[in-house]
Amino acid sequence: MIARYFQLNSELDSSVFLFGARQTGKSTYLDAQFPDAVYIDLLDAKSRRRFRSHPEMLFQILQDKPEGSIVVIDEIPEVPELLNEVHRLIQKRGLRFVLSGSSARKLKRKGYNTLGGRALPCYFYPFVSAEIEDLDLNKALLYGMLPPHYLSKHPERLLEAYIDVYLREEIKEEALVRSLELFQRFLEVAAISNGEIINYTNIASDCGVSAKTVKEYFSILTDTLIGYCIPAYTKVVKRKVVQAPKFYYFDVGVYNYLMNRTSLAPGTPEYGHCFEHFVIQELIAYIGYTHSRKQLSYWHTYSGKEIDAVIGDAEIGIEIKSTEEVQNKHLSNFKDYSDEFPESRCIVVSRDPFTRRIGNVEVIYVFDFLKQLWRGEIF
Repeated sequence: MIARYFQLNSELDSSVFLFGARQTGKSTYLDAQFPDAVYIDLLDAKSRRRFRSHPEMLFQILQDKPEGSIVVIDEIPEVPELLNEVHRLIQKRGLRFVLSGSSARKLKRKGYNTLGGRALPCYFYPFVSAEIEDLDLNKALLYGMLPPHYLSKHPERLLEAYIDVYLREEIKEEALVRSLELFQRFLEVAAISNGEIINYTNIASDCGVSAKTVKEYFSILTDTLIGYCIPAYTKVVKRKVVQAPKFYYFDVGVYNYLMNRTSLAPGTPEYGHCFEHFVIQELIAYIGYTHSRKQLSYWHTYSGKEIDAVIGDAEIGIEIKSTEEVQNKHLSNFKDYSDEFPESRCIVVSRDPFTRRIGNVEVIYVFDFLKQLWRGEIF
């Protein structure tokens, strides 16, 4: 089994909500991490039915457990009524809970007990480069880093099934949208806009719905952890900047499936988009796993100058280029950015194998960058 970077046991001075998209490996991780814990699997239909009918049964089962005992409840959003009993067991018996789920939306939407700060929110991600020995970059760019997909010899079929399960179990069963067909069309249009600045009006026109509905659809994607909205860096010194967010699907393989993409050729715009997406995916996971307070954003001026990733208060600016040979033309956006933020560290991440400095810009080979990132040497 591949060892995951995330170490949850260090969090267990208190209880924990562990959220992550489907098939990121939460259940496998929890089985391995807490082999002696009481384990309740709410994906099991029989258990789910019984706890829905009798949520008080949880207190009856656990009331005699020693203080400090660990209890894992997998997919707590399936029976959110149990959270009142969890709350009671934390307060009266001093038990510690790991409560996993693929979405916090079910809990927020109906106003269920979220334990009033008694459980820390943590997030689980697809595989990251630090977990994979001899990472196959081209495979990761095409099929993504969800464990079943990256490890499979036939990931295409799994990606199709993944989207079907997401639509059926996260969207249809929870009645999150009126029309599943319109929402599926939205998923495809959102893929076309993946990595781009969101234009709600244009997307609404392409989908045949209102801009308000499109905003709600994006909210569903972010709440169910299927996508991320990256904000624009809006601190203005000299130049007027775009303020709308960018959108990325949580895994580049899901994005490619929705684009009906079955191959990628280096040197093409499609390859470049996926390369950028993959690096952004790594940055999001690193920030999440290390609980960094640094915000990830992007910078885009109305004159068209853009920096793909800005870390913190413009402390680091990162351009992501899939080229195998970085030249001066690839550094042009840094001229305006450095003029605006002269103290910022400037980095180009690329497939150029020669890590070096060109003026004030660090050119870092992608595999060197990933190693430095997960060693904590970038930020």
